[in-house]
Amino acid sequence: MSTLDAVIIVVYFVVMIGIGVWQQRRAARNIDSYFLGGNQIHWLALAMCGSVSTYDISGTMWMVALVYLFGMKSVWNHWMWGFMMAAFFMSYMGKWVRRSRVMTGAEWMITRFGDRADGRAARYAYALMAVVTLVGLISYAFEGVGKFAAEYVQTGLDPGTNVRVLAIGLFAITTIYTLLGGLEAVVITHVLQTMILMTASVIIAGIAYMQLSPERLAAVTPVDGGSFTSLWPQWQLNHPEALPGGYQGYHMFGLLVMVWVTKGLLLNLGGPGQMFDFQMFLSTRDPRDAAKVGGAWSAFLIVRWAMVMGIALLAMAAGIEIIDASGHIDAEIVMPKVLGRYLGSGMLGLVLAGLVAAFMSTFSATVNAGASYLVRDLWQPLFRPHADERHLVRASYVATLLIVVVGTLIGMYASSIRQVWDWIMMALGAAFVIPNVLRWYWWRFNGTGYAAGTLVGLAGAMPLLFLSLMHVEPPIYFTFPALCAISLLAALIGTYWSAPTEEAVLVEFYRNVRPFGMWGHIRDRAGLSAADLNDPGESAWYAAFNVVVACLAIFGAYMSPMYLVGHWHVSALAWAAVSIAAVIVLKFTWYDHLPEPE
Repeated sequence: MSTLDAVIIVVYFVVMIGIGVWQQRRAARNIDSYFLGGNQIHWLALAMCGSVSTYDISGTMWMVALVYLFGMKSVWNHWMWGFMMAAFFMSYMGKWVRRSRVMTGAEWMITRFGDRADGRAARYAYALMAVVTLVGLISYAFEGVGKFAAEYVQTGLDPGTNVRVLAIGLFAITTIYTLLGGLEAVVITHVLQTMILMTASVIIAGIAYMQLSPERLAAVTPVDGGSFTSLWPQWQLNHPEALPGGYQGYHMFGLLVMVWVTKGLLLNLGGPGQMFDFQMFLSTRDPRDAAKVGGAWSAFLIVRWAMVMGIALLAMAAGIEIIDASGHIDAEIVMPKVLGRYLGSGMLGLVLAGLVAAFMSTFSATVNAGASYLVRDLWQPLFRPHADERHLVRASYVATLLIVVVGTLIGMYASSIRQVWDWIMMALGAAFVIPNVLRWYWWRFNGTGYAAGTLVGLAGAMPLLFLSLMHVEPPIYFTFPALCAISLLAALIGTYWSAPTEEAVLVEFYRNVRPFGMWGHIRDRAGLSAADLNDPGESAWYAAFNVVVACLAIFGAYMSPMYLVGHWHVSALAWAAVSIAAVIVLKFTWYDHLPEPE
């Protein structure tokens, strides 16, 4: 990395910290301003914030590794984190969350289950699960950003220590502006970061398109030995022994696809699943804006898929060696190696600033959400119910630092991005995905059932983390169904063991949120008008139709630039046509039926 590249990155850091300092006075006015921006943030800025929060260095390195190893069929892996989430957000889930009118996803439990012992138990269980998940995401970010930075900066220490020192340094810088500015500083910097990131992505995809030719691409095959361009998942991989490290556990690919898709559908049906997503919708001005946030969510991620494909193809066509500093094969370092080889001075600094922006975006949103759960849903109700706003803001500072420290400690023991990510998505995710679905669609499900299902699932997931850190990883297609089963059983036992939620609470929740599903007599007693009950925008059938059409729009928008970068122009045009047609349909079935502005 040249001096010019280093200067660009340092200037970027100074600007980000400056924004945090500038926003400190506004954010410190009260807890609502700190965590929700006073519900005055524009929906487009929140959509940028939400989408770029998933556009992190660790995740992008992992995506590149998957394309490098498996080709286009690697898209099936992404169901594990619910990459079609925006289809559900825009069709109905975004407005449901906003109508709840709370500050955090855990506080939502009181709205749904009431402020009795079972409702409070559900709130505490959700908050605990959220904090554990967000700490896991911090450790996942630690592993990725350390590996990335180590390809460009050498401290003179041994490879493992070098990775950890660089990750700690980047964590410290990002924590400063997250700590000071609250959500509003996070959103402002996210908008800036989105612009930088999209520019960087287009640059990389353009370089790949110009560097590659059909002749060079004709010989490209993924490491597993299958077809590169086919989206069809194989039941078993051709050469799993050629895969590095833990990726050899993907040999039963078809079975894993079934588990990944099931997890993704359940995750999306249960509402915003990455904990900070909830905050993006709660921060909107009204339910109409919340639905728009969902609609724009995926648009800012399209160029990411083009960049991922470009990096993977450049590495494969050039035969770049993926050996880390310790002498091990590591597909997760493909991205930094390709960037260092193909980008010149100045351009490399711009692209690195964009990718560091991606890391900072995800990190700040994750930490801000984690602190909100610790303060609003655990510290305040359990220990300081009458605390003033100044105390809560100070407590938020402490909570932010605590989450960063614990996440860092876990990250220091991880050996790969995949290792941490698989545990978060498929073990920890299984612990709460069933209770999260039941809470929206079934009136009889109560707070005791939610707390029981979540805590039993969490108790089953935590040993798998320690086993993973000791490099013992049972197959996902065994652990995920097993964890879901015990969580479901505990949820049902807890629900029927205890009394139903008070009818007045359920009626009020249904009247405000208007969910569909098994609400029976609660729907009849909510007293909604005939116009409300017959509004197509509130219909389950319309929502299901819009989800399917939106999935086609999003999937086509993601696939088209990937095929374009690889010079597979017919496939690129076909997927672009699918996406455009779906967007036109959504104009009449979704946009024209959005809620009226409040």
